[in-house]
Amino acid sequence: MSFYAAADLNDTIVAPITPPGVGAIGVLRMSGNNAIAICNSVFKGKDLTRQRSHTLHFGAIVHPNGQVIDEVLVSVFKAPHSYTSENTVEVSCHGSPYILQQVIQLFLNAGARLAKPGEFTLRAFLHGKLDLSQAEAVADLIASETEAAHHIALNQMRGGFSGQLQQLREQLIHFASLIELELDFSTEDVEFADRTQLTQLVQQLLNALTQLIESFALGNVIKNGVATVIAGRPNAGKSTLLNALLNEDRAIVSEIAGTTRDTIEETLNINGITFRLIDTAGIREAQDRIEEIGVEKTMQKIAQATLLLYVFDVTQLSPEEVEKDLQQLHPNDAQLLVIANKIDELTENTANNFGNLYPEAYLPLSAKQGNGIAALKQALYQIVTGQTANNSNSAALLQNNAIVSNARHAEALQNARQALQQVLKGISLHISGELLAADIRRALAHLASITGAEVTPDDLLGNIFSKFCIGK
Repeated sequence: MSFYAAADLNDTIVAPITPPGVGAIGVLRMSGNNAIAICNSVFKGKDLTRQRSHTLHFGAIVHPNGQVIDEVLVSVFKAPHSYTSENTVEVSCHGSPYILQQVIQLFLNAGARLAKPGEFTLRAFLHGKLDLSQAEAVADLIASETEAAHHIALNQMRGGFSGQLQQLREQLIHFASLIELELDFSTEDVEFADRTQLTQLVQQLLNALTQLIESFALGNVIKNGVATVIAGRPNAGKSTLLNALLNEDRAIVSEIAGTTRDTIEETLNINGITFRLIDTAGIREAQDRIEEIGVEKTMQKIAQATLLLYVFDVTQLSPEEVEKDLQQLHPNDAQLLVIANKIDELTENTANNFGNLYPEAYLPLSAKQGNGIAALKQALYQIVTGQTANNSNSAALLQNNAIVSNARHAEALQNARQALQQVLKGISLHISGELLAADIRRALAHLASITGAEVTPDDLLGNIFSKFCIGK
């Protein structure tokens, strides 16, 4: 928060909210106590200060010297009924960068200042319009490129994830307050927090946290895509496979070994899941320095891969040679698909020899003929989601489920789970309420770091006095 000094948050701020460049329309947003008055000072039309919230007005932005800058539409939002919970105007003008800059300059001259990155959403958070996880979802929603990514971000921005965390937090605060109450009556050896009920609650919370943590594997790939490396020996058909998956001639295909010298990256969307396909140089003893660099890049990409598609020419390699390649190429933490290419050129069904070696990760196909490409796409989707790709509505995967797609959130949930595991351990060892309270507070702090909610003594005191007649 130090980047945004407290005094700055009382300023009226302005910034374009449409992308830079020439367009039919450009939109400016101005927010703050004086936003409507500042806009009204250069607007020729209705008196904006007298208009109702959520109304739209046609007029012109006019320079003090009388020059008309542009004819515009102004949307008026009065506090607290706006995105930031402040007085806000949005000015829609023609998308000329010159016009936008001139209008901004008039607003600056009238008392506004340029908004800092993310400051509109920051103000929404500080005024209670959004919690931290919802604010982060705004950026995810803007960046979403698939139906599934859009669904996750929109659900999080609407508070679905926050609501689940709030329920967990309230239950924890209840027991924390009971244990705090015990500490106040420690001399009387009173136990307000039933340890059996606390154990049951912590178990329920641990189950809920574990589900959220495990959802991150899916949420992360939906948000960021799956790094999918296509690797193998020269002339195995890697570039042909890339072209077949994309259904276009993206990579040069040649019978000359070592055609691909550098990595080629493209994206493939399968039912809302984005696969970042990376075609690499063939693995062999390099013939020159350029090819050597290409092989080095291949190994680097493989080390970073989430999914490795090892492609080999089924007419040229033996199972022993395939096994040797995989020992060299396959990183321990990457998912593997072993693809036997050029099955259309087989004179006998020797591919079964390879299938016996890798029954769960083996797929025969002909990239050149297109045979098996649909099955490969199905396999890719199933590896990531655990489901078949027959349903064209990718959001069906996410119905009624809270999905974690933010790495910061996943880390905080893991820390909260560790703290609750310590609570369970402490209960079994019959440790003091003071130590139990410390572990519960730690879990609460990690949950609070996700939404931005603060766990203060007032939370605990409010819970105590609302449920007990202390001092009666």
